[in-house]
Amino acid sequence: MGLSLVERLRLLPDPRRRRGVRHPFVAVLLVAASAVIAGARSYAAISQWATNAPQLALARLGARVVGSLSVRVVPSAATIRRVVALVCPGGLADLTSADPAGSDSVAIDGKAARGSRQGEMPAIHLLAAMTGDGRTVTQLRVPDKTNEISCFAVLLDPYDLTRVTVTADALHTRRDHARFLVEEKKAHHLPVVKANQPELRRTLRSLPWKQVTARRYDREIGHGRRETRVTRALTVTDLALDLPHIAQAVRLLRHRTNLKAGKCTRQTVYAITDLTSHQASPQRLGQLARSQWTIENRLHFVRDTTLGEDTSKIRTSHGPENMATLRNLAINTLRRHGHRSRPPSRLLRPLQPAAGPIEHPLTRPST
Repeated sequence: MGLSLVERLRLLPDPRRRRGVRHPFVAVLLVAASAVIAGARSYAAISQWATNAPQLALARLGARVVGSLSVRVVPSAATIRRVVALVCPGGLADLTSADPAGSDSVAIDGKAARGSRQGEMPAIHLLAAMTGDGRTVTQLRVPDKTNEISCFAVLLDPYDLTRVTVTADALHTRRDHARFLVEEKKAHHLPVVKANQPELRRTLRSLPWKQVTARRYDREIGHGRRETRVTRALTVTDLALDLPHIAQAVRLLRHRTNLKAGKCTRQTVYAITDLTSHQASPQRLGQLARSQWTIENRLHFVRDTTLGEDTSKIRTSHGPENMATLRNLAINTLRRHGHRSRPPSRLLRPLQPAAGPIEHPLTRPST
């Protein structure tokens, strides 16, 4: 049995000065995480949720005890803001993450938190990793005046990725990333090839795709459109490609028809992988490529629309990235308990139980 969330959070150093500390560090973080699950989008909303929480819920979260009656007292909005803004963002993201070991795939993608922009300072950019079944692994803030490339290895280095296929967009179609994944992490890779690699893209486009017999057709209807995807795979040898660890080239052709307007669109995407034809058929390659798109739908879209990340006005210190981490934790927790989407906030209020101990989802030990 693994460590519970409480035990993992105890590994984080308390960023506050020792003098004047009243509320337990871990309790403040658990209160903030519980409020975010219930729909809180600001420090004031977190404080309001904590104020309305019953004593049994606060006891489960480890809130401070005062008086002879052992009354649980919640931290103020200022205390919550100070703790969330100062705690180490990398440690918080790693300790609240899902373990990707044994997963079929891990998708890498970045997102800007638009509401974190301050004057001339751009919005923070977060690089995240997510398993194919929708569990957020971790995230990392991309330093200003740089891009996601410098953070790729740092993001994935702490995790066991043996035999896990890492998918990424065209920005990460690089020699050093391929060597890092295959040689150091013993993983597989499937990056997309676009216009930022013009010579490689030209080479892939010139391959005899019409003669390829290894292909897979997938059709589905949803979100107001009908989509057909055709995946072709071709073993590549002696092409003198300027990238290591390439065993197959992949072409994905997508036909989309808007059912309301009748408009048809067509898109061709190329990718490369170190997976051989014996390790990955066109069907599996199509599934792996589609898992890269799920990080947009199951993480970024949820944080933007359901959890209101882009409208959040939290901007100072580490607040933006730590709040994003708490949103990731909320998404993981709800999915682990069988919720495909976030339930209404009224269902997540810490109601007083009639009898028996409260079982809070954040404080159960992980398995």
